[in-house]
Amino acid sequence: MSNDVLKQVETFARDAHRGQKRKYNDDPYIVHPVRVMQLCSKYTRDVPMLAAALLHDVLEDTAVTEEEMLHFLLTIMPEAEAKRTLQLVIELTDVYVKADYPKLNRRARKAKELERLATTSAGSQTVKYADIIDNGTEIVKQDADFAKVYLAECSTLLKKLNAGNKELYAEAVRVTQAGIDKLK
Repeated sequence: MSNDVLKQVETFARDAHRGQKRKYNDDPYIVHPVRVMQLCSKYTRDVPMLAAALLHDVLEDTAVTEEEMLHFLLTIMPEAEAKRTLQLVIELTDVYVKADYPKLNRRARKAKELERLATTSAGSQTVKYADIIDNGTEIVKQDADFAKVYLAECSTLLKKLNAGNKELYAEAVRVTQAGIDKLK
């Protein structure tokens, strides 16, 4: 059942991200959420968490609303799992974005986002570790200048986000530090 559910969630995410590309190459955007989910799946079989990994950028980067996402999730999973999946996605969705906080610079927005993320669940923090690993690895290869900023932000974030899976957390810390060291 879980594989079927995750395939349906992947299709939903793929449709939501249709036409979007990864920043540094011509890959369809969906490759990133799939990699994040695959990384999480090495540490958990929790379907809501894996579904949230696939959906983690949908609310932030597409026109899909929370209501639309919940409606979809209720068609493929029990209500408690659907609501938990949505809650994880909400926790993973940046609140302090430039469009909504134009008077705050990036540093101020990221500081507020850090405060918010530090209060999120272990499940969402686990997905965030996988997101950091995937994005950080790609950014180091493609954009060394921005990677310095991004990895420094991730390093600060990881000091506060330590409630998730300990093994994946250690991997995120290792990958972030290795990227920082490589760029020195």
